[in-house]
Amino acid sequence: MSHLCPHLLHLPPVLSPPASSISHLCLTSCLLHLPPVPHPLPPPSHTYRSTIIPAILGPKINHVEVELGTDVQLNCSAWLNEKDYIYWNFHRKDGHDPNEHEGEEIKIRTSEGKWHASRILRIENINEKNLNFSYNCTVSSEKGLDTKHFILVTKGRGDIPGHVFTRGMVTALVISGGIVCLVIAGVIYRIDLALFYRHFMGRDETLTDGKTYDAFVSYLKGCGPAHGEEQERAFAVEVLPRVLEEHFGYKLCIFERDVAPGGAVVDEIHSLIEQSRRLIIVLSTSYMLNEVRYELESGLHEALVERKIKIILIEFTPLSDFTFLPQSLQLLKSHRVLKWKADKSLPYNSKFWKNLLYLMPAKTVQPRRGECEAEPVLAGSCP
Repeated sequence: MSHLCPHLLHLPPVLSPPASSISHLCLTSCLLHLPPVPHPLPPPSHTYRSTIIPAILGPKINHVEVELGTDVQLNCSAWLNEKDYIYWNFHRKDGHDPNEHEGEEIKIRTSEGKWHASRILRIENINEKNLNFSYNCTVSSEKGLDTKHFILVTKGRGDIPGHVFTRGMVTALVISGGIVCLVIAGVIYRIDLALFYRHFMGRDETLTDGKTYDAFVSYLKGCGPAHGEEQERAFAVEVLPRVLEEHFGYKLCIFERDVAPGGAVVDEIHSLIEQSRRLIIVLSTSYMLNEVRYELESGLHEALVERKIKIILIEFTPLSDFTFLPQSLQLLKSHRVLKWKADKSLPYNSKFWKNLLYLMPAKTVQPRRGECEAEPVLAGSCP
């Protein structure tokens, strides 16, 4: 009994109870003093299993701004398990770049029992080969992979700040608007600009061509007042010379003024047209019925075949139909036809005279200063 309940040996001596009572008492006491059963121990380390899904910190694609010739360190961090690992992957088809160096893995355990790992890739003396190349950082575990991409770009190629973009757009719109205004102004005032350019550059097309006259004037002759001959004749013989010769310095050839009667008219007209740089035709509905038709035909031959003269058409009276003109002249009409509008065309600075000067050969002769630019051509000199 002593080996079953050794603590009973130290009890003081008492009267001996019956044997059955002693056995029961000893069994009860032994059961009350048995030590507690310990809990099972954790499995050994070789039975380890992952408890979290590893994840790399930060965005999956990271663009890093760098400057050529400098160094950069790419830091890749991840949450993982104790047996997981992190590594860099940047293999090239043309081999490893000696300026790329991968550091050792650094793994620590936080106070919450989590594992944090990081690994650095150092790139020295960055060159064009390192730009726009994907440097991949991967964390590997039993539960899969997670990868992050680092791409090097040069500074200044990132997103444009909002205020810079707004300022640039406003500047672009202002410049575009200015260009549009300049183009419109150029179209509207192209004649004035061309005349200013002639005057500024001192262009003179009459110095080396060997011709005598700047223009031969062809107009309706000898059909009487009923056909408006007087007005057209006055315009051709008086108004054109007063403006082009006296005011702007040109030299005109007017047959009845500059040619003595009695000669061979046809031959002389042809010769005078050959000596002229322009052929000015004062148009009317009866023009083609008159003897001056030959002047037109001779001028067309010089303009279209010989290409030695340019034709200027002046619509002195309104014409609604140009079918009476030769087909070849109709081809020239849309480019060199001017409309005389009576009162509106009288001032020297009117649109009519500017267009006529534009079609005349460039000449350096200065206009006369004794007459006002805005004075009507039939009003005489300025007061």
